[in-house]
Amino acid sequence: MLIRLFALAFFLAGNLFAQTKPDWTDSFPPHRVIGNVYYVGSKDLAVFLITTPQGHILINSNLTTSVPQIKKSVEDLGFRFSDIKILLISHAHIDHCAGSALIKQLTGAKYMVMDADVPEIEDGGRSDFQYGKSRDMFYPPAKVDRTLHDGDEVRLGDVALVAHLTPGHTKGCTTWTLKVADGGKTYNVVIVGSPNVNPGYKLVNNAAYPQIAQDYERTFRVLNSLPCDVFLGAHGGYYGMTGKFARIGKAGANPFIDPQGYKSYVVDREQAFYMELKKQQTKGAM
Repeated sequence: MLIRLFALAFFLAGNLFAQTKPDWTDSFPPHRVIGNVYYVGSKDLAVFLITTPQGHILINSNLTTSVPQIKKSVEDLGFRFSDIKILLISHAHIDHCAGSALIKQLTGAKYMVMDADVPEIEDGGRSDFQYGKSRDMFYPPAKVDRTLHDGDEVRLGDVALVAHLTPGHTKGCTTWTLKVADGGKTYNVVIVGSPNVNPGYKLVNNAAYPQIAQDYERTFRVLNSLPCDVFLGAHGGYYGMTGKFARIGKAGANPFIDPQGYKSYVVDREQAFYMELKKQQTKGAM
């Protein structure tokens, strides 16, 4: 049965698999980030496993073809894939949620998604404001078991994650925060959804998403307000994962404890947003 399901995952990927960036599909060593937070994604598409004695939480499912890779990473760390009880995502784009339907089928996990991203998840990306007419961006639809709202908590055992609506990249893009105990200290972990303006996004006069610029501004207000000790994100590239991984176990503090890196990243992305907004406003006024 599992073999048939994994074969289906590769079939559903279609031409997309050949078009994806290598870093999206290249394997990467699963590793402990801090406390009970582990990395089980690819070289760039981030997936986080948060473990508890009552079962586990998975954040992001990546591509349909990523599911066997995620499963292997979870098991290589000594955990059971079938113990995943809750599935979350950063946002409703194919590279972060296409594997969700299969993961739900394999584990029985409850799928919880921010309200504004629910339509896209349940129609397989067909109602996405930017990519709704691009068949290469469609993915297997999945039923959402719990609709989340800004500020909602997701609890399992003694773990509590908070869902922060950080819209713009998608209407329901979600940044997750949690507190993690490690070495007698408690750390604020922030998993950034995405503050990026994709190529082709219209920030001015966008009929499909009229408030997109205001939503991005809201996102930066939220990100700037969050206390952060451990900086993570939907792509490993957001937080310099490969470089930090190389420093694991060497002298010094945990490399993933990087509050300054978080601040610098948010400042950089906010500046990039306003530059693009100004560019589009200027072009529209000509």
